[in-house]
Amino acid sequence: MPAFDGSNDFHALLARDASRLVPNDTQRTTLIVAACYIIVIALLWHIPFLSWIIYPFKLLTVGFHEMSHAFMGVLTCAHIHSIELDRMISFPSSYVLSNASTPFIADEGGATSMSGGIQWLTLPAGYLGSSFIGACLIACGFNTNASKVASLVLAVFFLFTLWWARRNWLTWALIIGMSGVIVLFWFVADSVALRYFVLFIGVMSCMYVLWDVIDDTIARKVNTSDASAFARVCGCFPSQVWGVIWLLVAIAFFAAGILVGLAAFKETAAEQAEDSGHFLPVPGADGALSISPNILMITLSAVGLILL
Repeated sequence: MPAFDGSNDFHALLARDASRLVPNDTQRTTLIVAACYIIVIALLWHIPFLSWIIYPFKLLTVGFHEMSHAFMGVLTCAHIHSIELDRMISFPSSYVLSNASTPFIADEGGATSMSGGIQWLTLPAGYLGSSFIGACLIACGFNTNASKVASLVLAVFFLFTLWWARRNWLTWALIIGMSGVIVLFWFVADSVALRYFVLFIGVMSCMYVLWDVIDDTIARKVNTSDASAFARVCGCFPSQVWGVIWLLVAIAFFAAGILVGLAAFKETAAEQAEDSGHFLPVPGADGALSISPNILMITLSAVGLILL
């Protein structure tokens, strides 16, 4: 009777799974580009007179933050009154109850006005939701077709944001501008430019969460921050502790986005270019206008893995 060595099979399985995380040449290029994004964003974020270069992308990440508040509000039966993005509005990236009467002025901020809902779910949804969105975009940034799918999902986000922010002209200008950039990059180099743009937005969203949580809750206490409001509602820990918890979750999402991208999208640049020609191709390009079920399944599985 042959002997069965379960430990060897288990180790072989682990080795096989670990090999999926070893980057190929295309993935190494993507990782290098992502690292460059982190450095450039960090420099532009903190250098006076240069931060305006990434100002629109700062507002976009704030938009993800506010949309996350709003979506969780909808899921908990809240009524969403409005979403605002502006340079001088109440609360820096904050959740605002509909009966709030005292404005807090801040630069490059956002506000979601809602009534009802479950505050201990809607309050942390801003940072955690935008971290999750950033992680998904980073994972999709490893593959051209996945980036196309991510762009379509972003379009749905944009439509909801426009509906809730229909009286805020800056939000309209931002979303119309970003939509134009996405369409433009879709046409560049078989959508390779779109892939790197989606990767940039993902890195930007994750970095925004990390820096904002550190700045508003750990380095200093801002009484109007989401963490301070959550500490008052929950009462278990001070805002700094919740800030650390949210920071760790945000870092985990960031890492998960990279790992999922490495494991799920192993195609080379040439293979991605060929697949892109058959998946929502540029009008007039060779290839049928078709949707590959495989890439949709891989993209949805990647999102599911990040959630787990």
